[in-house]
Amino acid sequence: MGNVVGGIKTKKKAKIMKIDGEIFKLKLPATAADVLGGYPEGYVLLESQSVKKYGIRAPRIQPEELLEPGKIYFLVDMPKFPEPETRRATSFAYIGGAKERLDRLKMAKRSASDIGPGSVRVKMRICHVSSFSSICIH
Repeated sequence: MGNVVGGIKTKKKAKIMKIDGEIFKLKLPATAADVLGGYPEGYVLLESQSVKKYGIRAPRIQPEELLEPGKIYFLVDMPKFPEPETRRATSFAYIGGAKERLDRLKMAKRSASDIGPGSVRVKMRICHVSSFSSICIH
């Protein structure tokens, strides 16, 4: 009878966790492409420690990268963001032809009395000339 240290198990599998919580183990050596091959485009593999540190901004495991034994990886469907549209320089000063621009210019130059509907009643009080001149003298 002797003391024997039990066989030290070396982990030869990597754990992959899906978004729904399902875990499956993968025998190594394997690459990320081996995992991603059965899933549609848009799925990515993220290492659990980098997700813990960086969140959704964690770097993706490249398809040619080898998976490491004993590590946990997340298999997630990343949302597709729309490609930013290229900006085009537009001039808002030019809308329509010369006639439209002339009409807009005429409308801008019109006085308030031309724009308002109907007539306007104004009360004015006119002072007598002699009293007005006495007020205005400094």
